[in-house]
Amino acid sequence: MFISNAYAQAAAGGDLQSNLMSMWPLLLMVVVMYFLMIRPQMKRQKEQRSMMDALAKNDEVVTAGGILGKVVKVSDAYVTIEVANGTEVVVQKMSITMMLPKGTIKAI
Repeated sequence: MFISNAYAQAAAGGDLQSNLMSMWPLLLMVVVMYFLMIRPQMKRQKEQRSMMDALAKNDEVVTAGGILGKVVKVSDAYVTIEVANGTEVVVQKMSITMMLPKGTIKAI
């Protein structure tokens, strides 16, 4: 009486083209995220790794804590840095953030 009859109807036929068009925003977002976030991060990691591999004695470096010093000894995981005459600090290689041009520490 108050409820109307429900009859079976054919499903709406979504074609392949409309399905592909609905996927475009998602694909576009993935591509943009790759070029804006993932690719630059991979480039920075590659540069950091090559800098750590090229680290040698008498290089002037800056650590993550902001300590400036001259490299005295390099091992596989650690670097010994001279921060003042007769004062040496041992830090992890991963904490070296930047190599300075030669002669920078004398100018400070």
